[in-house]
Amino acid sequence: MKISALLTSAGINIGLCVLFLSLYSVLRKQPANVRVYFGRRISEEHSRLREAFILERFVPSTGWIVKALRYTEEEVLAAAGLDAVAFNRMLVFSIRIFSLAALLCVFGILPLHYYGQNIQHLRIPYEDLDIFTIGNVEKRSRWLWVHCLVLYIISGVACILLYLEFRHIARLRLLHLKRATPNPGQFTVLVRGIPKTTNESCSTDVDDFFTKYHPSSYLFHQVVYKAGKVQKIITGAKKACGMSDPSTDTTLDQSCEAITYPCSLCGASSDSFRLLPTAEVAKNIDNEV
Repeated sequence: MKISALLTSAGINIGLCVLFLSLYSVLRKQPANVRVYFGRRISEEHSRLREAFILERFVPSTGWIVKALRYTEEEVLAAAGLDAVAFNRMLVFSIRIFSLAALLCVFGILPLHYYGQNIQHLRIPYEDLDIFTIGNVEKRSRWLWVHCLVLYIISGVACILLYLEFRHIARLRLLHLKRATPNPGQFTVLVRGIPKTTNESCSTDVDDFFTKYHPSSYLFHQVVYKAGKVQKIITGAKKACGMSDPSTDTTLDQSCEAITYPCSLCGASSDSFRLLPTAEVAKNIDNEV
């Protein structure tokens, strides 16, 4: 592979990056995409959008890059959260380590590889990439230690930077958890199949179960019933009240007792449909859960 081909590939990648940045600077100005790029700001400020046509929205700009570089870490943390800060620190780490590697390789490794053997060189754009690799270094060369030293420096600096970055992010995470408002929903666990051991309600059984087996982590509970079972019982109760007295309200009377209706065929009493009081309805719900 020639150096000219490598430079061409690098130029294509740089051109694509510039194109994508230009598209981003244009798309972020469009009113239809404001909820995608500025969702947090809209939710906090409730600002109204302007739908008028403005030519500036279709012109690529670089002002947002300058503004992004001026933001401090505290401002990024307050505006975008901890994830954005961690992503920003990852970019900073990559820039630091690759800048160091590029500096040491250009001024330390490449000359060593390029002049590793006494051969006649062509112009640099027409040279092969093998000329810039360690394969061009002579065996038992006295300059091979430079190659090893540069590798050790890059590896050591990378480990040190990783340690500093992880320590910094861990400190920010602890501060975030310390300052955050306690939200019990973040520590909620959905369970099912709690055994029913008493004649009490389902809520009492759940409370007794977790108080006995998980006393250190149990705070409180909320029983979630199956919507289909509950809706079926409520619908049946409304139909029963409508059959008893169509002129009254369809809500279930709290004081009504169990009622049986005569069969429409033979006239005998039947208990195929019974109107249950509220306490018995609740007991049936607990048995169905």
